[in-house]
Amino acid sequence: MPDTMRPTDFTATGEPRPAKPARPRDASTLLLWRRSSAGLEVLMGVRSAKHRFMPSRLVFPGGRVDAEDSKAPVASELHPHTRYALEVRATPRLAQAIAVAAIRELEEETGLLLGRMEAGRLHADLAPLRYLCRALTPPMSPVRFNARFLIAPAETVTGSLGGTGELEHLAFYRVDETPPHELAPITAKVLGEFRELMEMPEGERERRPLIWYQGRDTRRLERHK
Repeated sequence: MPDTMRPTDFTATGEPRPAKPARPRDASTLLLWRRSSAGLEVLMGVRSAKHRFMPSRLVFPGGRVDAEDSKAPVASELHPHTRYALEVRATPRLAQAIAVAAIRELEEETGLLLGRMEAGRLHADLAPLRYLCRALTPPMSPVRFNARFLIAPAETVTGSLGGTGELEHLAFYRVDETPPHELAPITAKVLGEFRELMEMPEGERERRPLIWYQGRDTRRLERHK
């Protein structure tokens, strides 16, 4: 360590702490869930150790929102409550792009398709998506995301698990068990939000307050428009 640097100049992962906070990038994540004989399960995979962001961690499929996501054709429109929840902190165009990105990343990282392919282009089926929560990466992180977490039932997708290989150990993991791979703190928090949501009667879920996480574990209520 250079003489001019102190331990506090580094993040928890050992990377140099940025001089000023990086601008958060919009990101989208999808919790694909199912109920099996083992209980409630969610699709997750382990990020490669070569990744700069959350290496070797068990995560949900997801990633950055691309500019093309706002122009992509869709097979169905967002559910009204999902659209409302996304638009609390996004323009209508960005809200739809966030939803499209979640489905695009699911297909790329897992091989599962929520929608249809036409001439090699994804037409995302947005209607099954439901909103879970939002999380903003801590300011000291060298890579920051404003991530929205969406959920959808596994029976709405087609295809077989595969994808690009970006996620390893792809499988449905029980949400009431300690996973066999390391979770990031925010992933554990989001799983807790998911468990709480799914324990509610379906008819009451849309009345649940909108939640977001500031940093790794500060739970806050969204301010509605």
